[in-house]
Amino acid sequence: MGHRVSYKNPDGPSVFYFGRPGDGHARRRAAKLLCPAPWAAFTIGQVSSKTEFDWRPLTAGQAGAWASLLAAIEAVDHQETMGEDDLREEFDDPASDFPHGSIAVYDGSAMIGYCVLTARCSGDRGHQVRHSGGVHPAYRGRGIGSALLGWADATAVPIHDDRDHGRPLSVSGRYPARLDDAAALFSACGYRPARWFLRMVADLAHVTKDTTGPAGIEIVQFSAERSADALLIRNEAFRDHWGSTDQPEQEWAHFIGYQSFRPALSFVAYDGSEPAGLVIGHEYEEYNRVAGVRDLYVPLVATRRAARRRGIASALVTRALATARAGGFATATLDADAGSASGAVGLYERIGFTVQDTWVTQTKRLVA
Repeated sequence: MGHRVSYKNPDGPSVFYFGRPGDGHARRRAAKLLCPAPWAAFTIGQVSSKTEFDWRPLTAGQAGAWASLLAAIEAVDHQETMGEDDLREEFDDPASDFPHGSIAVYDGSAMIGYCVLTARCSGDRGHQVRHSGGVHPAYRGRGIGSALLGWADATAVPIHDDRDHGRPLSVSGRYPARLDDAAALFSACGYRPARWFLRMVADLAHVTKDTTGPAGIEIVQFSAERSADALLIRNEAFRDHWGSTDQPEQEWAHFIGYQSFRPALSFVAYDGSEPAGLVIGHEYEEYNRVAGVRDLYVPLVATRRAARRRGIASALVTRALATARAGGFATATLDADAGSASGAVGLYERIGFTVQDTWVTQTKRLVA
């Protein structure tokens, strides 16, 4: 999975993949990974009876085993991973229900697979349940991935009935486009490609250095007193974005409470007294340790619709990057919707970002 994609970005990609990069046997392996029929009465016990492994909900006490699994996945699939402390914070996320919406697969004391569901109501569009997950590279091709997707489909239905009964329900998961096995697995389980997201990276030594904002726009550092303004910007800006929903205050408080959140690298733009734009900066120490450089992750860039096309987003991102560079950061990373109508990809390219990887979102309708 992607360490900063699945959890930290409230509207960014999550990943559920099980293939090896460069594996040329996706078609043949897909026959082994065929999903079971929708399991209306699917239970953990039924899964356990199909395998020699132990299946149980994720708890905070398993954060160490979870981090070890993600590190093993990263070593093969070359995606960043989260540290144990970062994962432990996920259990306080008000958008998650780990006792009912998570599963971990164990072989003895080693975690070899997992899946976490996150539910979001999206108004008239119905209910979305997103899943993130993965399987240890040494255990792939044994049906664990298909069993996890089957569990996700079945578990999403009662979660949906409790929160949004009577409305449509869809489930979604994401994976790096280069993993052919993941595409075959999702297809075999009835999912279809719906959206593409780009992982973009910038060398801070070569990004745009002009930090002056548009005339009449004031850019100030994020502070607790500006949190309500920031949430207003975030929610209004993303209402016309694919797959996005308003973020409640409780979830927003959790998001800006992460230990990775860097207020000094986060900024709010004002047009007079009106909040206009926002950029949030995160730093992940586990990623820095593995990569050997300090990287600024930008999980959120937002501009209210009335303030768009004025260079506010560009000025905000540039300010964050310049501040990070002055503070010793070497790179910056963000994720962009390839189909965004706001032109985000072009904006980031002009600043100095280049595409490093592509992620595919696959969706499946469970309740019409």
